Formats: sequence, C-alpha cells, structure tokens
Amino acid sequence: MGTSREIAIGPVAVISLLLSSMVQKLEDPMANPIAYHKLVLTVTFFAGTFQAAFGLFRSGFLIDFLSHAAIVGFMAGAAIVIGLQQLKGLLGITHFTNKTDVVSVLKVVWSSFQHPWNPYNFLLGCSFLIFILITRFLGRKNKKLFWLPAIAPLVSVVLATLIVFLTKADKHGVDIVKHIKGGLNPSSVDQLQFNGPHVGELAKIGLIVAIIALTEAIAVGRSFAAIKGYHLDGNKEMVAMGFMNIIGSFTSCYVATGSFSRTAVNFSAGCETAMSNIVMAVTVFISLELLTKLLYYTPVAILASIILSALPGLIDVNEACNIWKVDKLDFLACIGAFLGVLFATVEIGLLVAVTISFAKIIVVSIRPGTETLGKLPETDAFGDVNQYPMAVKTPGVLIMRLKSALLCFANANFVRERIMKWVIEEEKDSKLRNAEKTIQIVILDISNLMDIDTSGIASLEELHKNFYSNGMKLAIANPRWQVIHKLKLANFVPKIGGRVFLSIGEAMAYFSI
Repeated sequence: MGTSREIAIGPVAVISLLLSSMVQKLEDPMANPIAYHKLVLTVTFFAGTFQAAFGLFRSGFLIDFLSHAAIVGFMAGAAIVIGLQQLKGLLGITHFTNKTDVVSVLKVVWSSFQHPWNPYNFLLGCSFLIFILITRFLGRKNKKLFWLPAIAPLVSVVLATLIVFLTKADKHGVDIVKHIKGGLNPSSVDQLQFNGPHVGELAKIGLIVAIIALTEAIAVGRSFAAIKGYHLDGNKEMVAMGFMNIIGSFTSCYVATGSFSRTAVNFSAGCETAMSNIVMAVTVFISLELLTKLLYYTPVAILASIILSALPGLIDVNEACNIWKVDKLDFLACIGAFLGVLFATVEIGLLVAVTISFAKIIVVSIRPGTETLGKLPETDAFGDVNQYPMAVKTPGVLIMRLKSALLCFANANFVRERIMKWVIEEEKDSKLRNAEKTIQIVILDISNLMDIDTSGIASLEELHKNFYSNGMKLAIANPRWQVIHKLKLANFVPKIGGRVFLSIGEAMAYFSI
C-alpha cells in the first residue's frame, strides 16, 4: 500500500527497546508473561490505528520537515550505529548492550577484548564480508556480472552454514542461530484488551511508538528514495504502516516499521519494487514451515557481515561536503542528525535535525533581507544593484524590494528598521556626493510578499509617517491581491495618497521620472 520501493519491514531495535521498556512499567514480563503479551499486542493495535489515522487525515506533510541535509546526516549516523551493533555477531560477544549510542557500544567491545574470546567468529565473518565486497566491486566494473552481487549474500549464508555443519565449528566457539520455532503465528484477535485498567496508558504508548516508528520508517524510505530519485508519498506510507500494524496485532506481531539494516541489504541486493517485501514474506513463510532445521547451523557472524557490507554506500561524504559549501545552516542540520544518532539515539538525532531546520525557518522568516534596485540599461527592468553593478539608480528615488513572503508580527519591526536604515544611509551618501537631489520618493516593491497581518500594516504606516515628516513620499509597487485587499480594508491605501502601482515602471512614470 506504500510508495517506497526499497523499504524492508520488520521489528527494529529502537522500537523493540522502547516498547518493552514502556509496557513493562504496567506489567512484569517475568511475573505474568501472558498479560504482558496481551498488552504489547494491544499497543500494536493502537499504534497502527494512529498511523492509519495520520495518513487518512493527510498528515503526510509532517515528513517534509525532514530536510535532505537531515536525511544525509541521519543515514551516515545510522550506518555507523548499525555497523557497531553488528560487532556483537562478528566478534561473538555474549554480553552486549541494548543501547545504540557509539560510546556504550565501544565500551562493551573494549571490555570484551579484556576477556577470553574466540577468533573463529571474526575470521568467518570477515572472510565472507570480503567475498561480498569483491563481488560488488566486480558487479560495478562489469555490467554483465550484475547478478553476482545480488546472489552473493545468499551464497554466503549457504556456504557458511555448510562450513559450520561439516567442520562442527559450533563445538569450537562459533556462535550459531540454533533452534527457531517453526510454523506460522497464531491468531491473536481474542488477546486484544480494550476494557482493562491500562487502556489509557496503552493508547498513550501506542501514540508515542506510532510517531517514532513512522518517523524512522519514512526517514529510511526517503533516504533510499533520494538515492533512486523518486518521490515518497507520506500519506500513503502512513496508511500502509497503520494497516500493517493493525493486521499484525491480529496475528501475534508487535509494532513493525522500516528497518534500516534490512532495507540497506534489500537496496544493495538490487531491489526495484515493493515486490521484494512479498518475496521476503514468502521466503519467511517457507522457511518457517520447512527450513528452520536447516538454519540451525547458520553462523551469526555471516548475518553481521551481510549487514556490514551494505553500510559503506550509506555514508555520503561528498554530499555532506556539498551541503557545507552551499548552506552552512543545512550542514548544521546534517551534522546534528549525524551526531545525535551516533551519540544518543535515532529519535534524538531526528529531533535535533528537525529542531535546527525549524530554527532556520524562523531565523529566515524574522530576519528577511531587502535589496536596492536600479534600472538596467536599455531595458525597462529593474534589478538588484549588488547583483547587477551596471544597474543605474535614479537621483532622488530609492527603490527597495522586500525579500520575504510574509510581513507579520515576527518580522515587521525588523523590516521597518532595515528600510529606515537604508534610507538614512542613502541620504548620507547623497550629501557626501553633493548630489543635487536628496531622497524624495521611496518605492517599495512587494512582489515577493504573499501575505501581511495587522503588525505588518502598522509597520508600513509608521514608515509612511516617518517619510512624510522628512519630506519623502512612500509608494507601493507590485502588490499581490491578498496583500492589497488587506491594505484596503485597513484604510492604508488612502493614507499614502493612493500611490499603489502595478509595476516599478508605472510608479516612475507617475512621478514623471
């Protein structure tokens, strides 16, 4: 039902940890596992309901607050975190942390080296990691070998399992998957609890988990959509995730979302459509029914190496450098997401990036720029004198353009002071040049202005009063219909003598300049 072509759905570490930590406050999983199980399924139902509601009520615009720069940083940070998490399987570490930040993971890895550890896991994992990377390199160099990197992970699993089985490597310290319970999940419709004492708390947990799961899934989906160059429909993704989790709550599943590690593997395998999820589902179905015994000897290290092989392509250093060159505030969002994911959690990283993006919007909105215009030679056009040095200023006239789509309470005073500052500076320049004419007319081009509020209108009235007291006239050019409509309702147009014009040229002609 979604629009992402690469996203792979399943349980993820962050949601798993969040769900267990919040639900166990209501019910002890060790003391009463059945009741705990029912609460988790109910939370999953609520999470799915909220997600579907977000999509049906067209709330997909919320994902637009995840900027391109934030996604680049998020991807790089998540790739490193996922890679560090795989050290557990690659090194055969038995006691590993549930935290995802780099400091906690490195502490556990460092402490593991101080205890006896088995190198066979590392040798096995690294050998097949090198094999997968070589096949990927060959596939890029020779287009005819495109199939080689696609089948390399599957071949690695089969060969590694055979090696462990034939050499009895599990007896020598190699960690294996071991027993997997076969068969399909039983129905859990009758286990959902809507009448218990914890319904309100479960709904609250469901809402929190729903938002975080959606944020992560859409961030993952948009990351890979950006690489492939297509648009992700946030509303459809929300509806798809919602119905998926609702159905999951009916079939003994807890909250699932887009998995970064599985999606990375899916992407690197060359998937092109969402059909890959159906292939995965059918494969899991067949495996649960028939192949669970064959997977007994699969080494954990090979699974870690497959995930690690997919991560280098997610760290785009060149794009981060380009972001730095183009926009420093965007780079701040990028590095904020990267460091937040790396040293805290995925949620903190995304929150930092969104906060910086919001701050950027606010700063740009409350401190809009202004530019002085001059007439371009041999044309009727007017351009910024800084952009077009050949533009000619008209003596006695100051033409200014407001570079803001909104003149409101947040920026009205700043704009008024900025314009007054320009006028005073122009007056000083005129006196220093001994110009015959000082500024007599100020033409304000508001073609960029889409809307104005009462504070904005009040600032224009103050400008008019200041200019009038100093013997200058204010004229308005290029107003949008929404703006001129409000100016008329506020009785501003008569106050400036009706000097509102369709263009700067028309204003100049009116003053016979």
